Formats: sequence, structure tokens, C-alpha cells
Amino acid sequence: MSTKSPLTRMKEKFGDKAKLVESLEKLIAEDLWVARTNKDKGLGHVSNSKLMRLHAVFSEVKERFGTREKLIDAILDLQKRATDAGLRERLRAWPVPRLYDTFRSTSKRVGGPAKAEAQAKAMPPRAAKKAPTPAKKAGAKAPKTAPEKATEKRKPARKATRG
Repeated sequence: MSTKSPLTRMKEKFGDKAKLVESLEKLIAEDLWVARTNKDKGLGHVSNSKLMRLHAVFSEVKERFGTREKLIDAILDLQKRATDAGLRERLRAWPVPRLYDTFRSTSKRVGGPAKAEAQAKAMPPRAAKKAPTPAKKAGAKAPKTAPEKATEKRKPARKATRG
């Protein structure tokens, strides 16, 4: 089964590119958008696949978080750096798709927002000692370490005879 082209997917979902750009502009507001588009060209000159991805990301962020600031707060909470003002300022310069990708990868790494909070509360204190090593079997030889292998006597190389 072949995948559909971005043009086909866009036409099935929105009808034409103008409707896709309109629906994307409705999602884009000052609380979500970092203005990085070319003022002369606008969103009408962006590829269909990129517009479809932007629409999916913006609709997901709008539904889950509402604003960029809430998304940034969620990222900082997951990373346990909510009081880091420098990181907060750096994240404010990032566009929403990059922020959302960071949120998804961070939540996957810590196991999701709910799991991260549960782990932080239930995390046991670190053990002071290492776990004891298992006892060796009677009569079993220990594997040789690298220095022991290097110090073993080696057989001399055979001399080539000419004849």
C-alpha cells in the first residue's frame, strides 16, 4: 500500500490550500506564534506537507496547553528546572513545533508527566554500599583479565627457512 502525497492528503482534509492556510491562521495567535514568516510571501508559499504538520502541531498544542507559556512551563516541569530563568528565556525564542517536539521527547524520556511526578515522590534514597557480588563456584576458574592475558608467555614465532 502506497502512502498518499501531501497534496492528496491536504485536498481530502481541507479542499484546497487557501482553506488550509485560513484554518492555520485561526490557530495561530500571538500566544502561540513566533513571527518568522516572510511578510511578502506569507504562508501561501509554504509547502503542503509543512502546512499540514504545522496545523497538526498547533491544533494539538492549542488543545493540550492553550498557550506557548503553558507549554514552556510543562517542559520545565518535566525537566525539573521550573526555576531556571535562563532556560525559560531560551525556550521563549523557540517556535512551537520545536517546543512541542522537546516536550514529547522529554515526556517519553521520563515516562510522561504523571509518571515523572510519581517517580519523584516515590524515589528511594540512594544506597550507600554496592550490592554484594555473588559467591564463586567451587573449582571454577576466574576469567582472565586483560593484564593477565598480556603477561602470559607467548610461543616464539617460527622462523622461515630458506631453501
